[in-house]
Amino acid sequence: MSSNGLPRHGLRRDIGVTGIVALGLGTAVGVSVYSVLAPATQLAGVAMIVSMLLAMVPMLVYAIIYAFMGAAVPVTGASYEWPRRFVHPFLGFIISWLRIAGSTSAVIVLTMVLVSYVGTFVALPLKLTMFALLVFVLIVNLLGVSAAAKSQGVMLVILLGTCALFVLGGAPSIDASNYTPFASHGIAGIFAAVPLLISLFLGIESATEVGGEVKNPARSIPLGISISIVLTALVYLAVAMAALGVLGPEKLGASSAPLLDAGVAAFGPAGRYLIVASAIVAIGSSINATFIIMSRFLYAMAREGMLHSALGKVSGKHDVPRAAILCAFAMCCVGLFLPSNLVFLFLAVNIPTILKYCATCAAAVGLVRMRPDLYEAAGFRPSKRTIYALAVAGVGLGVLIIVAGWTADWRPYALLGTWASVGCLYYLMMRRR
Repeated sequence: MSSNGLPRHGLRRDIGVTGIVALGLGTAVGVSVYSVLAPATQLAGVAMIVSMLLAMVPMLVYAIIYAFMGAAVPVTGASYEWPRRFVHPFLGFIISWLRIAGSTSAVIVLTMVLVSYVGTFVALPLKLTMFALLVFVLIVNLLGVSAAAKSQGVMLVILLGTCALFVLGGAPSIDASNYTPFASHGIAGIFAAVPLLISLFLGIESATEVGGEVKNPARSIPLGISISIVLTALVYLAVAMAALGVLGPEKLGASSAPLLDAGVAAFGPAGRYLIVASAIVAIGSSINATFIIMSRFLYAMAREGMLHSALGKVSGKHDVPRAAILCAFAMCCVGLFLPSNLVFLFLAVNIPTILKYCATCAAAVGLVRMRPDLYEAAGFRPSKRTIYALAVAGVGLGVLIIVAGWTADWRPYALLGTWASVGCLYYLMMRRR
């Protein structure tokens, strides 16, 4: 038995609303805000703010679905468990199988950008420093989900503080004329920037992946997701408005490091330290949150016999899935050999994530139809008609987003297609056994 009375094979319920917000906000507010504002401004001008609001629409759809599912069926490894239970076991498997590649790519792109920001002050060997970061995250996660969630909370406070300092401290440097003309690139420009800005909100639902470790999940998960998406939107809108006001659309659109340039323009040389500190905390929290989620769906797959049984065991005095954590670490180490191209890596992350959203939408429909008892018992439950409508909209939006990415780089599609084929063969072998 564990110290809290739970059997050793069970996970501790240590995460509260604050932990859910820290995981969701920590995953969403990461590398994108430090890089995507420039190309979005090139496409839409100042009206990039409208594009950002439009980019929230798909995530609002998915957030409602996830809040409902998290309240009705709180489980660890939710993106595997929900499609497996309420659609088909193969769907749960292949989504999680693709997410192994997607999560690996996510950790790699985050560590790479983090080292690049730190490299503005001191020269560091890229791959070796990335490996050192992975070792640090491994150690934190072996100390238990409570320690990992608390570290997320600390980083969240620092992140919000640095963002508030940037927005409020930069206010005197804002020139109102920089906000005109507003829609200089027209309606077409506004919609063209939306696919880029969607990446700002991906991962807001991350805490549902550790639903089996959440205290009072029926209440905490919907509340935590709601707070996360509101805070994320406020942070992005405030930071984007401040950056536009300080630099203006032309300078912001031409910048290779938009927030860094805006910080220097507003605060002088001290602005560089502020933005780099903010980037380190934001990206660091995203790395930690992504790693937590990756280890948990490996654990969930193993518990159902889809991966080696050792990955589904809880061990150590902190009651963590140690083998799953070590496996996630090993996969990330392999990921160090992926191409160091941001477009490639972003697509390798986003495609499995969008497919996960689509599968969860299908699972929501399956739950309502197959288990009306779970629907009725859910602490947060929109009407059945609303769930059906949101699920259809979620799948349609997901397909459009995935198709739109093909023209940017076809190689991630080829890589993920190959990985999916390997997964299909593996699944068939497991089923025969």
